[in-house]
Amino acid sequence: QVQLVESGGGLVQAGGSLRLSCAASGSIFRFSTMGWYRQAPGKQRELVARISMVARISSGGSINYADSVQGRFTISRDNAKNTVYLQMNSLKPEDTAVYYCNVVGADGSGWYPWGQGTRVTVSS
Repeated sequence: QVQLVESGGGLVQAGGSLRLSCAASGSIFRFSTMGWYRQAPGKQRELVARISMVARISSGGSINYADSVQGRFTISRDNAKNTVYLQMNSLKPEDTAVYYCNVVGADGSGWYPWGQGTRVTVSS
């Protein structure tokens, strides 16, 4: 069973930055596409960034972002540490949400049970 533990959230002013981390247990991590999701109050959970098993694009890997975060967020991973990161810059109030990580399933949904998430609040 894979366990996912997110951290790094907090309260930040608009325009600020945060770096989220997700530690995953289990050997499946390094063979999986990992994603960061978020769920804002009253909204469905959405996938905001994904990174393939091979992180380097020059080595055939892929990284994708939702249009709403493109150019502001950067996803990365450290397979040796079973950890995926989300660097969030130029934060906006509409980025306020609980952020989760998960293995990305074929339809874009999270594959394993969700962790507790980490809350990000961006004040205007």
